[in-house]
Amino acid sequence: MTLWIATGNKGKLAEFRLLLKNMQFEIKSQADLPLFRQPPENGATIIDNARIKARALKSVVPEEDWVVADDSGLFVDGLNNLPGVHSARYAGERASPGENNAKLLKMMQIRAPQTRKAYFECSLILLSPNKEEHIFSGQVHGEIAKKETGKGGFGYDPIFVPEGHQKTFAELTDGEKNAMSHRHQATLKMIEFFNKN
Repeated sequence: MTLWIATGNKGKLAEFRLLLKNMQFEIKSQADLPLFRQPPENGATIIDNARIKARALKSVVPEEDWVVADDSGLFVDGLNNLPGVHSARYAGERASPGENNAKLLKMMQIRAPQTRKAYFECSLILLSPNKEEHIFSGQVHGEIAKKETGKGGFGYDPIFVPEGHQKTFAELTDGEKNAMSHRHQATLKMIEFFNKN
C-alpha cells in the first residue's frame, strides 16, 4: 500500500515519516512527481486548505493509492486568532518563516495583549483509493514567546512554548515535540483508523 503526503515542506515531510515509521506502507510525497504543482491554498479554513491539497494530489497518483494532506494554523488569542488559516502567508504570499515570526512578534508588541495564549491546530484530510474522505484533527496549547529561540523544527516553532514547558518547540528534540504536537495528535487518529480497517 502506498500513502502519498501532499506537502512540499521538507520539515513537515520528515515529521510525517517519523510519525508513520511503524506503518506498513510505502510513503511518497509530491516531490516524487516531477511536474506536480500545488494549487493555491485559498480555503476559508485549514480543513478547506487540506482538502484542496489532498484532491489535487489524488488526481495525479495511481488510483489504488491513498493520499493525506494537512494544513495547520497558529491561533493567537490576543490577535483575534490570527494568523490562523493565513499562518503560512502571514507576512506576505512569499514570506519566509522568519518573516512570519518577526511580524507576529511585532504585532504582539503593538497590540500588547493581556494574554500571550495561543494554540496550534492541525487538520488532516485522508483520501482512500475510491476518494472517500476522512478528517482527523489535533491541537496543542501554549503561549507566544517574547523572542525567537531554538534552531529545530520549522515555521512558528521558535516562538511557540507548549503548555507545561519552558522551552519553545524549536528548542525541543524531534521526539519531545512529536510526542505532543498537533500534527502528532491528528496523525495518531489516522493511524488508529488504519489499524481498525
